[in-house]
Amino acid sequence: MAIVRLQKLTFCGLISEKSFILEELQKLGGAHLIALKDDGSASAEIAYSKLVENVCKALKYLKRCAHKRLQVHDAENFDLDSVVKAVLDIQADRRKLFDKRDALLKRIQEIEPWGDFRLPEEEIMRGLKLWFYIVPEQLMKRMWAADLIWQVVHKDNLYSYIVVIADQEPPASIMPVARTHAGKVPLSRLKSQLNHIELTLQDLQAERESLTRWIDLIEANLAEVADKCNLLVAHSLTLDRDDIFIIQAWAPETELATFGQFAIQHQLALVAADPEAGEMPPTLLKNPESLAGGQEIISFYQTPGYFDWDPSVAVFFSFALFFAMILSDAGYAALFMLLLAGKWRALGQSEAGLRLRMLAVVTLGASLVWGIIIGSYFGYSPPTNSVWGTLKLLDLNDFDAMMRLSIFVGVVHIALANIVMAYQRRSKRTALAPLGWLAVVIGGFLVWQASSQQNDTVQQIGYGALAAGGLCLLMFSSERAIVKPLDWFWVFLDGLKSLTGLTEIFGNVLSYLRLFALGLAGASLALTFNRFAEQAYHAMPGVGLLLSILILLFGHVLNLALCLMSGVLHGLRLNFIEFYKWSVSDEGYPFKPFSKKGVYRD
Repeated sequence: MAIVRLQKLTFCGLISEKSFILEELQKLGGAHLIALKDDGSASAEIAYSKLVENVCKALKYLKRCAHKRLQVHDAENFDLDSVVKAVLDIQADRRKLFDKRDALLKRIQEIEPWGDFRLPEEEIMRGLKLWFYIVPEQLMKRMWAADLIWQVVHKDNLYSYIVVIADQEPPASIMPVARTHAGKVPLSRLKSQLNHIELTLQDLQAERESLTRWIDLIEANLAEVADKCNLLVAHSLTLDRDDIFIIQAWAPETELATFGQFAIQHQLALVAADPEAGEMPPTLLKNPESLAGGQEIISFYQTPGYFDWDPSVAVFFSFALFFAMILSDAGYAALFMLLLAGKWRALGQSEAGLRLRMLAVVTLGASLVWGIIIGSYFGYSPPTNSVWGTLKLLDLNDFDAMMRLSIFVGVVHIALANIVMAYQRRSKRTALAPLGWLAVVIGGFLVWQASSQQNDTVQQIGYGALAAGGLCLLMFSSERAIVKPLDWFWVFLDGLKSLTGLTEIFGNVLSYLRLFALGLAGASLALTFNRFAEQAYHAMPGVGLLLSILILLFGHVLNLALCLMSGVLHGLRLNFIEFYKWSVSDEGYPFKPFSKKGVYRD
């Protein structure tokens, strides 16, 4: 449950052996390479990552093909680059043709009522032109009143299709509608173009189906392509001088012996050093596999800095609790468990899937327990004298108690964040500032509780905590060095500035009311659909049963989707917005090991 300590390794070897050394280092794995020059290394990484991305796009496009050919496993006539290029060309061509086809279909639909016609030559018309209008039947009176030469060429129940003959476009003031642009291309030619596009699309689809025979070989070579690209990027990261090259990398402190043996084996000079002041190493998180699901959650939001702390375990359990309180239904939790059981084996096929699977088990287990505690099963509450009724300890409709519980959860969560922040700053004077916020948030909660319960003792303790917290914030929020008496004045001003965060921290605590509000909303919606179904059943005997079943299915599926989105989004939001604000100070970047992704064959 910590950020792995890293060492900066500097390898030095002969330039003639550079390619071999980098290949061996990639086979060894476990090192995060450092760019020693800026000239082209970043652009090279982007270019090579684009190659891998293209292979993935081509593979995904072929896999989406409905009809696939028998797979070829003999790589003798297989050229990955040409196959990928052909697939991507087909995809781009089909996309363009589909756009053209849609435009043609729309155009044909617009001019089909006018029939298949060709505009006459200008010499024949002697300066006159044809102007096309689609006039609703209720506006035809205005058309008859217009002093123009016109003819109805087509008519349906709603519109009259009119052609006006004039040397200039009739004024908009006398026409009932705006002019329609019929165009110069005849309907027959448009249909011919459409037919040609349809045939071309069929040919491209046939080519796509033909290329599906290479899916297995593309998958087999995907890791090799990624390895080659990473190796090429590594070549661009080294510092080359005369007959030697230098490569630097971050590596776990526990792996120093392994890299030392690697340097001896390949006759390399190796220097290992701790991170220097001002350096920001990558962040490598290490947690027990059963709790590593928190790493997957925080990885897509913000990786903590190397000198910060690992919040993944705290996020793991707090997300599970928040999701459970937002879902607030044991029936929904049990249904999600059944869905998880169906995906159990599929999730176990990757490391990330295994981690998320364990996170889902803990989250749904907490949701089931919470649903039993509040006594909600698909919106129904069991009788008080039943077995399940005796397990009901809290009433979701007790607004006062549930609001207090939600605020208490928020206070504990933000208090934990400030405790962690104080520990992170334990060697600095400013470590007392997070403790000040801790006292403020606890004191405010105690004052609020005591005011409703008329408990003077608790209220005095709360006011004392608020005063102590405010004093800590005033005196210890500044990082200014105190050399002369005037510095205390600036420290005091910095403290006053920090006190402006009072409204923010209390606003953050109140944000946890969403746990109760969303849980109540989901329960109320489930109960509403249950009542609708019951009313339909009693109102229409016979057919009412079918109607009530449909209402229940539609209503609970809709509510289930809303609860799932709310639980995920707001469960993450309370961690990443409120909790991160008070506990994580630095943003880092992830540790990316330079290693082979495929299976090495000697």
